[in-house]
Amino acid sequence: MTKSDDQAYMVRAVQLARKGLYTTDPNPRVGCVLVKAGEIIGEGWHERAGDPHAEIIALNQAGGQARNSTAFVTLEPCCHTGRTGPCVEAIIEAGISRVVCSAVDPSPLVFGAGLRRLEQAGIIVETGLLEDSAANLNPGYLMRMKCGRPLVRSKLAVSLDGRTALASGESQWITGEASRVDVHSWRARSSAVVTGIGTVLNDDPSLNARLTDSNRNVLQPLRIVIDSQLQTPPSAKLIDLPGGVVIFTKQSTLLHAQNQAQALSDKGVIIEAVSGVEQCNLEQVIQRLGEMEINEVWVEAGAKLNGSLLEMGLVDELILYVAPHFLGADSQGMFCIEPLASLEHRIQVTYEDISRVGEDIRIIACLAE
Repeated sequence: MTKSDDQAYMVRAVQLARKGLYTTDPNPRVGCVLVKAGEIIGEGWHERAGDPHAEIIALNQAGGQARNSTAFVTLEPCCHTGRTGPCVEAIIEAGISRVVCSAVDPSPLVFGAGLRRLEQAGIIVETGLLEDSAANLNPGYLMRMKCGRPLVRSKLAVSLDGRTALASGESQWITGEASRVDVHSWRARSSAVVTGIGTVLNDDPSLNARLTDSNRNVLQPLRIVIDSQLQTPPSAKLIDLPGGVVIFTKQSTLLHAQNQAQALSDKGVIIEAVSGVEQCNLEQVIQRLGEMEINEVWVEAGAKLNGSLLEMGLVDELILYVAPHFLGADSQGMFCIEPLASLEHRIQVTYEDISRVGEDIRIIACLAE
């Protein structure tokens, strides 16, 4: 096979991996293609935790033809027993002669051990093909494995003059329908949607993922409320929808709000307590989300929570939907942050993508290191 052939097969593997965009949490999205004599003899993708991995599905499809074939896989095959058995042993047993892998899995349970096991079995191993494409499917998983915390994205719908609501709080709708549809695709790929108690009390949001394609399977993201005083009403809309709900509150609040905590627990809400004086310790919140195997966090909140996350360096990406109108100087801004003493202290971002979404513009920006 030529290098161009290899790339074409890996492109297909990435396409397959994308099929698991909304369902694989907390596992990574992985695709696999088996090729023999220039023909695809098996392919698969990982759909959800506990189900067979991409490699196993492709091997089962290929059957006996798998011997002496090449496997193109977007992430290093696992070498440990978790919810399923180790893929490397299945690859070895099937008689695969060559494995082309996009990226090494940074999980402490794998991290190169799978590739070494394949090499020890006499299999040719190559890595790095379309590594960026494969990594872009799993930014939260990769960050959690490397840093112990999830990737955090803050979404804001703003006017052209950077306002998120009128002074009265009215904000529906600043952006157009196409942007709102796009938001649901981001929610669907996220492990958790985070908001603040102010948004819950003022808007009573659902915060679930509602895709226009009803045939797409979606693992509903965990809905998380940052609520330092434990004010979330048990009747809140987000509590009664499919999917889990977690409320983070202060340890001191929980000691004096046992009745409210019990009322929420009776509705299936999980209460997590963190430290904090006036507000919840957001660093502890994000760290705890990593412990809960949350890969990607989608923040839909007001200026106060967004500002706190930004100032503490806990936001990795900003997703801005900018509408073609102005709301005026007395309207609400995007972030409540401390005044800057000079331009030297400004918070810098890097534009990653600027796209048209209906009548709006979507900006994806990464926070500078």
